[in-house]
Amino acid sequence: MRQLVISSEKKAPTLTLLLVVIGAVGIGWVTAQFGLLVPGIMLSILLVLPFVYSVFTEPKVGIITFVAYCFIFNLFAREIGHFPYLYVIEGLLIFSWLGAIFHTSKQFDWSFARNEINVIGAIWMFINILELLNPAGSSFLGWMVDIRYTLLWLLTVPLCMVVFNKHKDLNTFLILIIAMSLLATINGVKQIKIGLFPGEQSWLDSYGYVTHLIWGQLRAFSFYSDASQFGASQAHLFIIAFVLALGPFKLWKRALCAVAALAFLYGESISGTRGAVFTLFIGIAVVVFINKNIKLTILSVLVVAAGYGFLKYTYIGESHFEVRRMRSAVKPNDDSFNARLINQAKLTDYLKSRPFGGGVGAIGYTGVTYNKNTYLATIPPDSYWVKIWAEYGIVGFVVWISLMMYIIGKSCGIVWNTKDKGLRYKLMALTAGFTSIIIVSYGNETMNMFPSSMIIYVSWAFIFMGPKLDKEAAPLQVPAHA
Repeated sequence: MRQLVISSEKKAPTLTLLLVVIGAVGIGWVTAQFGLLVPGIMLSILLVLPFVYSVFTEPKVGIITFVAYCFIFNLFAREIGHFPYLYVIEGLLIFSWLGAIFHTSKQFDWSFARNEINVIGAIWMFINILELLNPAGSSFLGWMVDIRYTLLWLLTVPLCMVVFNKHKDLNTFLILIIAMSLLATINGVKQIKIGLFPGEQSWLDSYGYVTHLIWGQLRAFSFYSDASQFGASQAHLFIIAFVLALGPFKLWKRALCAVAALAFLYGESISGTRGAVFTLFIGIAVVVFINKNIKLTILSVLVVAAGYGFLKYTYIGESHFEVRRMRSAVKPNDDSFNARLINQAKLTDYLKSRPFGGGVGAIGYTGVTYNKNTYLATIPPDSYWVKIWAEYGIVGFVVWISLMMYIIGKSCGIVWNTKDKGLRYKLMALTAGFTSIIIVSYGNETMNMFPSSMIIYVSWAFIFMGPKLDKEAAPLQVPAHA
């Protein structure tokens, strides 16, 4: 009997070892046949299952992962490839929605989602659906690709209002976007000073060099889709960190925000993105306007005027690539600027007889991909405002710009009426940041790119939840006479 037990004990590890060897050989054969894709998928499944469980246990995990992922998915796409990493964004949001809906240990207050910002999103989605009837007859596939940006609005904002709606969640969001942006800044500096990762170099060699090697100098693009998005995002985060550095917070927190703001300013400069200069000016202008401080207004106007005069009327620092690129943003004889004016003149003639535009997805990437051999597909929009005008016509553009101006105005009103000083500065930072991105999207399609669009949508959620957050902070406030 004892001999039988010993025999069984010897067989157990032997069988385990055999199974491991067979598994290793199998994985090796699959890798040899299909490359790293299949093993990568298997590893992903092992990681995804615990993540899904975590999201259904605490839906905030999904939102935090979504925020972080929007910064770095382009890194995966360049260095690993073989997978549509972009659409993981929708997957994260859908998982988070399911986690919130089927959550068993906590009841969420869904009434928070009944907010005007979500009504505005629903109106814009309805207009997009009506565009399917546009007589211009653009491709349905192009419509499907472009509609995702409005869909992200409707997936992100109400979800955050229901699940991610506490003051500590606002702090988590601010810390996360500043930390991820600093990581992007570090990678941008590495690209300029040390060199590129293999995937980044391959992207640059294939077609990125056309727009990212200017005067023999590399424009840093970090983890983002291109240098323009990197520069705009760095300027966006500069505004946020700069405002927080001025807030009524502990000295060490303000100092860290100030250091982060300086890092983002440098990150913006090495991107060689001219439009990002206006992001800085507009963001500061919004901060001044919301503060209603006459002395600060005068000082800011002088600083902006001095900066504009330095770029427009002097040649100081012309030997530096970053200064030359920024200076070209205010030169009316710039070839790129003139090309945009020519394209807009062409669109003016085309859209005179088309008040509802050429249809969603008719211009830009979706136009070239899904609406080949059409007139609009041959004209680069070079601007999100121009893209809206071309796709929705003058009627749709007026509706869209009215909705955006209402959101900006309402956000400023919420900040004005916020009594808690710390909260007011946080909401002010988010308002100034998203306003600058919307306005500078006249020059590029910035507000539709990541991470900018994600930051805008989450910012809207917190800003429009501002009155609720202010009421929650009210019992903690100390009366002035105390």
